[in-house]
Amino acid sequence: MTLSKVIVNFFAGLIIGVGLIVAGWWIVPDITRPHPHQPGVESAYASDDQITASRQNAITRAVQAVSPAVVGINVISVREYRSRDPFFNDPLFRGLFPPQVYRQKVENLGSGYVVSSDGYVLTNEHVVHAATQVVVTMTDGSKHDAKIVGYDFDRDIALLKIDGNHLPFIPFGNSDDVIIGEWAIAFGNPFGLFSIHDQPTVTVGVISAKDRDFDRNDEGRIYQNMIQTDAAINRGNSGGPLVNSLGQLIGMNTMIFTEGGGSIGLGFAIPANTLKETVDALRERGSIDRDFWIGLEIQDVTRIVALSLHLPEARGVVVTEIEKGSPADDAGMEVPDVITAINGIRVDDSQSAQLALRNSDLRVGDKLKLTVFREGKSREITLKLTKKK
Repeated sequence: MTLSKVIVNFFAGLIIGVGLIVAGWWIVPDITRPHPHQPGVESAYASDDQITASRQNAITRAVQAVSPAVVGINVISVREYRSRDPFFNDPLFRGLFPPQVYRQKVENLGSGYVVSSDGYVLTNEHVVHAATQVVVTMTDGSKHDAKIVGYDFDRDIALLKIDGNHLPFIPFGNSDDVIIGEWAIAFGNPFGLFSIHDQPTVTVGVISAKDRDFDRNDEGRIYQNMIQTDAAINRGNSGGPLVNSLGQLIGMNTMIFTEGGGSIGLGFAIPANTLKETVDALRERGSIDRDFWIGLEIQDVTRIVALSLHLPEARGVVVTEIEKGSPADDAGMEVPDVITAINGIRVDDSQSAQLALRNSDLRVGDKLKLTVFREGKSREITLKLTKKK
Protein backbone atom coordinates (compact mmCIF):
# COMPACT_ATOMS: atom_id res chain seq x y z
CA MET A 1 0.00 0.00 0.00
CA THR A 2 1.29 3.37 -1.00
CA LEU A 3 1.85 6.24 1.39
CA SER A 4 -0.94 8.23 -0.21
CA LYS A 5 -3.47 5.47 0.42
CA VAL A 6 -2.41 5.24 4.09
CA ILE A 7 -2.92 8.96 4.54
CA VAL A 8 -6.33 8.83 2.84
CA ASN A 9 -7.47 5.89 5.02
CA PHE A 10 -6.24 7.67 8.16
CA PHE A 11 -8.24 10.84 7.51
CA ALA A 12 -11.27 8.84 6.42
CA GLY A 13 -11.22 6.93 9.72
CA LEU A 14 -10.74 10.14 11.64
CA ILE A 15 -13.74 11.74 9.97
CA ILE A 16 -15.90 8.68 10.57
CA GLY A 17 -14.87 8.56 14.28
CA VAL A 18 -15.66 12.21 14.85
CA GLY A 19 -18.99 11.74 13.12
CA LEU A 20 -19.87 8.83 15.38
CA ILE A 21 -19.00 10.82 18.49
CA VAL A 22 -21.13 13.79 17.36
CA ALA A 23 -24.01 11.47 16.47
CA GLY A 24 -23.79 9.79 19.86
CA TRP A 25 -23.83 13.15 21.57
CA TRP A 26 -27.15 14.11 19.98
CA ILE A 27 -28.75 10.70 19.75
CA VAL A 28 -28.07 9.56 23.36
CA PRO A 29 -28.42 12.73 25.45
CA ASP A 30 -29.30 10.78 28.65
CA ILE A 31 -25.77 9.40 28.73
CA THR A 32 -23.60 12.17 27.35
CA ARG A 33 -25.17 15.37 28.70
CA PRO A 34 -28.07 16.61 30.82
CA HIS A 35 -31.28 17.22 28.95
CA PRO A 36 -33.55 20.08 30.02
CA HIS A 37 -36.62 17.81 29.92
CA GLN A 38 -35.07 14.81 31.63
CA PRO A 39 -37.02 13.99 34.84
CA GLY A 40 -34.99 14.37 38.01
CA VAL A 41 -32.19 16.39 36.41
CA GLU A 42 -33.67 19.71 37.51
CA SER A 43 -33.09 18.92 41.23
CA ALA A 44 -29.37 18.49 40.60
CA TYR A 45 -29.20 21.99 39.18
CA ALA A 46 -32.01 23.55 41.29
CA SER A 47 -31.65 26.84 43.09
CA ASP A 48 -31.93 27.17 46.86
CA ASP A 49 -35.47 28.54 46.45
CA GLN A 50 -36.47 25.51 44.40
CA ILE A 51 -35.01 23.15 46.98
CA THR A 52 -36.86 24.92 49.79
CA ALA A 53 -40.10 24.80 47.83
CA SER A 54 -39.67 21.07 47.25
CA ARG A 55 -39.59 20.48 51.03
CA GLN A 56 -43.02 22.03 51.49
CA ASN A 57 -45.92 19.62 51.86
CA ALA A 58 -49.40 19.45 53.38
CA ILE A 59 -48.00 19.00 56.89
CA THR A 60 -45.64 21.98 56.78
CA ARG A 61 -48.32 24.18 55.23
CA ALA A 62 -50.80 23.23 57.96
CA VAL A 63 -48.20 23.92 60.67
CA GLN A 64 -47.43 27.32 59.17
CA ALA A 65 -51.13 28.23 59.05
CA VAL A 66 -52.08 26.96 62.51
CA SER A 67 -49.09 27.88 64.70
CA PRO A 68 -49.93 31.61 65.16
CA ALA A 69 -53.26 30.63 66.77
CA VAL A 70 -51.72 28.24 69.33
CA VAL A 71 -51.11 29.68 72.81
CA GLY A 72 -49.36 28.72 76.01
CA ILE A 73 -51.39 28.97 79.20
CA ASN A 74 -49.95 29.70 82.64
CA VAL A 75 -52.27 29.35 85.61
CA ILE A 76 -52.14 30.23 89.28
CA SER A 77 -54.73 28.39 91.33
CA VAL A 78 -55.48 28.02 95.02
CA ARG A 79 -55.87 24.54 96.42
CA GLU A 80 -56.94 23.46 99.90
CA TYR A 81 -54.96 20.93 101.90
CA ARG A 82 -55.81 19.27 105.18
CA SER A 83 -53.14 18.28 107.66
CA ARG A 84 -53.82 15.73 110.35
CA ASP A 85 -51.45 14.61 113.06
CA PRO A 86 -51.19 10.79 112.93
CA PHE A 87 -51.07 10.75 116.73
CA PHE A 88 -54.66 11.99 116.84
CA ASN A 89 -56.40 9.20 114.92
CA ASP A 90 -58.66 8.47 117.86
CA PRO A 91 -62.20 9.87 117.27
CA LEU A 92 -62.11 11.70 120.61
CA PHE A 93 -58.86 13.46 119.78
CA ARG A 94 -60.10 14.23 116.26
CA GLY A 95 -63.02 16.06 117.83
CA LEU A 96 -60.77 18.00 120.15
CA PHE A 97 -58.09 18.66 117.53
CA PRO A 98 -59.73 18.94 114.09
CA PRO A 99 -57.49 18.84 111.01
CA GLN A 100 -55.95 22.12 109.93
CA VAL A 101 -57.02 23.48 106.57
CA TYR A 102 -54.61 25.67 104.67
CA ARG A 103 -54.52 27.08 101.19
CA GLN A 104 -51.56 27.09 98.87
CA LYS A 105 -50.95 28.78 95.54
CA VAL A 106 -50.14 26.30 92.79
CA GLU A 107 -48.73 27.09 89.36
CA ASN A 108 -49.90 25.05 86.42
CA LEU A 109 -49.36 25.19 82.68
CA GLY A 110 -51.09 23.91 79.60
CA SER A 111 -51.95 24.64 76.01
CA GLY A 112 -54.77 26.34 74.17
CA TYR A 113 -55.74 27.88 70.88
CA VAL A 114 -57.72 30.83 69.56
CA VAL A 115 -61.04 29.84 67.95
CA SER A 116 -62.32 33.27 66.90
CA SER A 117 -60.75 36.50 65.69
CA ASP A 118 -62.18 38.42 68.67
CA GLY A 119 -60.15 36.44 71.23
CA TYR A 120 -62.05 33.36 72.41
CA VAL A 121 -59.63 30.64 73.48
CA LEU A 122 -60.28 26.94 74.13
CA THR A 123 -58.45 24.70 76.58
CA ASN A 124 -59.17 21.85 78.99
CA GLU A 125 -61.07 22.61 82.18
CA HIS A 126 -58.49 20.71 84.22
CA VAL A 127 -55.84 23.16 82.99
CA VAL A 128 -57.61 26.17 84.53
CA HIS A 129 -59.48 24.43 87.36
CA ALA A 130 -59.83 26.64 90.46
CA ALA A 131 -57.68 29.29 88.76
CA THR A 132 -57.27 32.73 90.30
CA GLN A 133 -55.15 34.01 87.41
CA VAL A 134 -54.80 32.84 83.81
CA VAL A 135 -52.19 34.27 81.44
CA VAL A 136 -52.22 33.46 77.73
CA THR A 137 -48.98 33.77 75.74
CA MET A 138 -49.15 34.25 71.97
CA THR A 139 -46.47 33.25 69.46
CA ASP A 140 -45.49 36.91 69.05
CA GLY A 141 -44.45 36.92 72.72
CA SER A 142 -47.36 39.05 73.90
CA LYS A 143 -49.06 38.06 77.15
CA HIS A 144 -52.74 38.54 77.89
CA ASP A 145 -54.75 38.19 81.08
CA ALA A 146 -57.59 35.80 80.29
CA LYS A 147 -61.11 35.67 81.70
CA ILE A 148 -62.83 32.32 82.13
CA VAL A 149 -66.10 32.72 80.23
CA GLY A 150 -67.41 29.34 81.29
CA TYR A 151 -66.60 25.67 81.48
CA ASP A 152 -68.07 22.22 81.15
CA PHE A 153 -66.52 20.19 83.95
CA ASP A 154 -67.93 16.86 82.80
CA ARG A 155 -66.60 17.26 79.26
CA ASP A 156 -63.34 18.87 80.45
CA ILE A 157 -63.74 21.95 78.26
CA ALA A 158 -63.10 25.60 79.25
CA LEU A 159 -63.68 28.75 77.20
CA LEU A 160 -61.45 31.77 77.87
CA LYS A 161 -61.53 35.33 76.51
CA ILE A 162 -58.66 37.70 75.85
CA ASP A 163 -58.77 41.22 74.48
CA GLY A 164 -57.97 41.53 70.81
CA ASN A 165 -59.31 41.87 67.30
CA HIS A 166 -58.35 40.25 64.01
CA LEU A 167 -56.45 37.55 65.89
CA PRO A 168 -55.32 34.42 64.06
CA PHE A 169 -57.63 31.49 64.81
CA ILE A 170 -58.10 27.85 63.90
CA PRO A 171 -61.25 26.97 61.93
CA PHE A 172 -63.39 24.07 63.12
CA GLY A 173 -63.36 20.95 60.98
CA ASN A 174 -65.94 18.16 60.99
CA SER A 175 -64.67 15.51 63.39
CA ASP A 176 -67.26 13.03 62.10
CA ASP A 177 -65.33 12.97 58.82
CA VAL A 178 -61.92 12.03 60.24
CA ILE A 179 -60.39 9.00 58.56
CA ILE A 180 -58.49 6.36 60.49
CA GLY A 181 -54.92 6.45 59.17
CA GLU A 182 -54.95 10.07 57.97
CA TRP A 183 -52.33 12.55 59.18
CA ALA A 184 -52.88 14.18 62.56
CA ILE A 185 -50.84 17.13 63.86
CA ALA A 186 -50.71 17.93 67.59
CA PHE A 187 -49.66 21.34 68.91
CA GLY A 188 -48.92 22.30 72.47
CA ASN A 189 -46.79 23.50 75.33
CA PRO A 190 -45.09 20.38 76.71
CA PHE A 191 -43.01 20.98 79.84
CA GLY A 192 -43.48 24.76 79.48
CA LEU A 193 -41.27 25.08 76.39
CA PHE A 194 -43.72 27.56 74.84
CA SER A 195 -43.02 30.00 77.66
CA ILE A 196 -39.32 29.93 76.82
CA HIS A 197 -39.45 30.16 73.03
CA ASP A 198 -42.91 31.63 72.32
CA GLN A 199 -43.66 28.89 69.84
CA PRO A 200 -45.58 25.64 70.08
CA THR A 201 -44.15 22.16 69.83
CA VAL A 202 -45.41 20.18 66.84
CA THR A 203 -45.74 16.39 66.69
CA VAL A 204 -47.11 14.36 63.81
CA GLY A 205 -48.85 11.00 63.68
CA VAL A 206 -52.04 9.49 62.35
CA ILE A 207 -55.60 9.00 63.51
CA SER A 208 -55.33 5.63 65.24
CA ALA A 209 -59.02 5.15 66.10
CA LYS A 210 -62.17 7.13 66.81
CA ASP A 211 -65.33 6.91 68.91
CA ARG A 212 -63.41 5.82 72.01
CA ASP A 213 -65.52 6.00 75.19
CA PHE A 214 -64.20 5.99 78.74
CA ASP A 215 -66.05 5.58 82.02
CA ARG A 216 -66.11 8.40 84.52
CA ASN A 217 -62.71 8.84 86.06
CA ASP A 218 -61.91 9.69 89.68
CA GLU A 219 -62.79 13.33 89.05
CA GLY A 220 -66.19 12.46 87.60
CA ARG A 221 -65.49 13.59 84.04
CA ILE A 222 -67.03 12.03 80.95
CA TYR A 223 -64.92 11.28 77.87
CA GLN A 224 -66.97 10.12 74.88
CA ASN A 225 -66.35 9.66 71.15
CA MET A 226 -62.69 10.48 71.71
CA ILE A 227 -60.23 10.54 68.81
CA GLN A 228 -57.15 8.38 69.35
CA THR A 229 -53.82 9.42 67.83
CA ASP A 230 -50.21 8.34 68.01
CA ALA A 231 -48.97 11.93 67.60
CA ALA A 232 -46.87 12.44 70.73
CA ILE A 233 -48.76 14.16 73.58
CA ASN A 234 -46.95 14.88 76.84
CA ARG A 235 -47.50 16.78 80.07
CA GLY A 236 -48.36 20.36 79.16
CA ASN A 237 -49.98 19.40 75.84
CA SER A 238 -53.42 19.31 77.49
CA GLY A 239 -55.76 21.77 75.81
CA GLY A 240 -53.74 22.03 72.60
CA PRO A 241 -55.29 21.56 69.16
CA LEU A 242 -55.23 18.44 67.03
CA VAL A 243 -55.58 19.37 63.37
CA ASN A 244 -55.70 17.58 60.05
CA SER A 245 -53.46 18.19 57.03
CA LEU A 246 -55.81 20.98 55.89
CA GLY A 247 -55.14 22.93 59.09
CA GLN A 248 -58.68 22.34 60.39
CA LEU A 249 -59.40 21.65 64.06
CA ILE A 250 -60.49 18.04 64.53
CA GLY A 251 -59.92 17.71 68.29
CA MET A 252 -58.40 18.97 71.53
CA ASN A 253 -55.53 17.00 73.12
CA THR A 254 -56.83 15.93 76.53
CA MET A 255 -55.49 12.68 77.95
CA ILE A 256 -52.95 9.92 77.42
CA PHE A 257 -52.40 6.36 78.53
CA THR A 258 -48.88 5.99 79.85
CA GLU A 259 -46.73 3.89 82.12
CA GLY A 260 -43.90 6.31 82.81
CA GLY A 261 -45.56 9.71 82.39
CA GLY A 262 -44.48 10.25 78.76
CA SER A 263 -46.04 9.50 75.41
CA ILE A 264 -46.29 5.89 74.30
CA GLY A 265 -48.47 6.63 71.29
CA LEU A 266 -51.84 6.46 73.07
CA GLY A 267 -53.22 9.99 73.07
CA PHE A 268 -56.88 11.01 73.03
CA ALA A 269 -58.59 14.20 71.88
CA ILE A 270 -62.09 15.60 72.41
CA PRO A 271 -63.73 15.73 68.95
CA ALA A 272 -64.20 19.11 67.30
CA ASN A 273 -67.96 18.74 66.91
CA THR A 274 -68.31 18.38 70.69
CA LEU A 275 -66.06 21.40 71.17
CA LYS A 276 -68.05 23.58 68.77
CA GLU A 277 -71.35 22.69 70.41
CA THR A 278 -69.88 23.46 73.84
CA VAL A 279 -68.40 26.78 72.71
CA ASP A 280 -71.78 27.91 71.39
CA ALA A 281 -73.47 26.94 74.67
CA LEU A 282 -70.83 28.62 76.84
CA ARG A 283 -70.94 31.84 74.85
CA GLU A 284 -74.70 31.88 75.19
CA ARG A 285 -75.18 30.73 78.80
CA GLY A 286 -71.76 30.90 80.45
CA SER A 287 -72.06 27.46 82.04
CA ILE A 288 -73.35 23.96 81.45
CA ASP A 289 -75.15 22.33 84.36
CA ARG A 290 -75.64 18.55 84.17
CA ASP A 291 -76.60 18.13 87.81
CA PHE A 292 -80.20 17.36 86.83
CA TRP A 293 -82.93 15.39 88.61
CA ILE A 294 -85.31 12.79 87.19
CA GLY A 295 -86.72 11.32 90.38
CA LEU A 296 -87.30 7.64 89.74
CA GLU A 297 -85.81 4.28 90.71
CA ILE A 298 -85.40 1.47 88.19
CA GLN A 299 -84.33 -2.15 87.97
CA ASP A 300 -83.58 -4.52 85.10
CA VAL A 301 -86.41 -6.39 83.41
CA THR A 302 -85.90 -10.09 84.13
CA ARG A 303 -87.76 -12.97 82.51
CA ILE A 304 -90.04 -13.20 85.55
CA VAL A 305 -90.80 -9.47 85.42
CA ALA A 306 -91.45 -9.70 81.68
CA LEU A 307 -93.94 -12.55 82.22
CA SER A 308 -95.74 -10.79 85.07
CA LEU A 309 -96.10 -7.55 83.09
CA HIS A 310 -96.97 -9.36 79.85
CA LEU A 311 -94.04 -7.81 78.01
CA PRO A 312 -93.28 -8.94 74.46
CA GLU A 313 -89.60 -9.46 75.41
CA ALA A 314 -87.37 -9.40 78.50
CA ARG A 315 -85.58 -6.10 78.00
CA GLY A 316 -85.69 -2.55 79.31
CA VAL A 317 -85.90 -1.21 82.86
CA VAL A 318 -88.95 -1.19 85.09
CA VAL A 319 -89.81 1.80 87.26
CA THR A 320 -90.01 0.72 90.91
CA GLU A 321 -90.36 4.07 92.70
CA ILE A 322 -91.21 7.67 91.78
CA GLU A 323 -90.41 10.64 94.02
CA LYS A 324 -93.30 12.97 94.61
CA GLY A 325 -92.89 16.33 92.90
CA SER A 326 -90.06 15.08 90.69
CA PRO A 327 -89.86 15.60 86.90
CA ALA A 328 -90.90 11.96 86.47
CA ASP A 329 -93.93 12.51 88.71
CA ASP A 330 -94.89 15.74 86.95
CA ALA A 331 -94.67 13.99 83.55
CA GLY A 332 -97.11 11.27 84.64
CA MET A 333 -94.73 8.34 85.04
CA GLU A 334 -96.20 5.37 86.93
CA VAL A 335 -95.04 2.22 88.66
CA PRO A 336 -94.43 -0.25 86.99
CA ASP A 337 -93.78 1.52 83.66
CA VAL A 338 -91.11 -0.16 81.55
CA ILE A 339 -88.67 2.19 79.81
CA THR A 340 -87.48 0.73 76.48
CA ALA A 341 -85.79 3.81 74.95
CA ILE A 342 -84.37 7.17 76.04
CA ASN A 343 -84.30 9.94 73.44
CA GLY A 344 -84.55 7.28 70.74
CA ILE A 345 -81.65 5.22 72.14
CA ARG A 346 -82.55 1.59 72.82
CA VAL A 347 -82.55 0.54 76.50
CA ASP A 348 -81.92 -3.12 77.34
CA ASP A 349 -80.97 -2.82 81.01
CA SER A 350 -79.93 -0.28 83.66
CA GLN A 351 -76.42 -0.05 82.26
CA SER A 352 -77.64 0.83 78.78
CA ALA A 353 -80.09 3.32 80.35
CA GLN A 354 -77.19 5.15 82.01
CA LEU A 355 -75.26 5.08 78.74
CA ALA A 356 -78.27 6.52 76.89
CA LEU A 357 -78.46 9.38 79.38
CA ARG A 358 -74.77 10.10 78.89
CA ASN A 359 -74.91 9.93 75.11
CA SER A 360 -77.83 12.35 75.04
CA ASP A 361 -75.55 15.07 76.53
CA LEU A 362 -78.39 16.30 78.73
CA ARG A 363 -78.40 19.47 80.79
CA VAL A 364 -80.68 21.14 83.30
CA GLY A 365 -83.66 22.52 81.40
CA ASP A 366 -83.52 19.97 78.56
CA LYS A 367 -86.45 17.72 77.71
CA LEU A 368 -86.11 13.95 78.02
CA LYS A 369 -88.24 11.71 75.81
CA LEU A 370 -88.95 8.25 77.20
CA THR A 371 -90.47 5.35 75.31
CA VAL A 372 -92.58 3.53 77.88
CA PHE A 373 -94.47 0.24 77.80
CA ARG A 374 -97.64 0.41 79.92
CA GLU A 375 -100.68 -1.88 80.02
CA GLY A 376 -99.74 -3.63 76.82
CA LYS A 377 -99.09 -0.49 74.79
CA SER A 378 -96.03 1.62 73.96
CA ARG A 379 -96.25 5.37 74.49
CA GLU A 380 -94.02 8.44 74.56
CA ILE A 381 -93.60 10.48 77.75
CA THR A 382 -91.63 13.75 77.81
CA LEU A 383 -90.27 15.20 81.04
CA LYS A 384 -88.28 18.36 81.73
CA LEU A 385 -85.01 18.00 83.64
CA THR A 386 -84.74 20.25 86.67
CA LYS A 387 -81.94 21.10 89.07
CA LYS A 388 -81.05 18.21 91.36
CA LYS A 389 -82.41 18.74 94.86
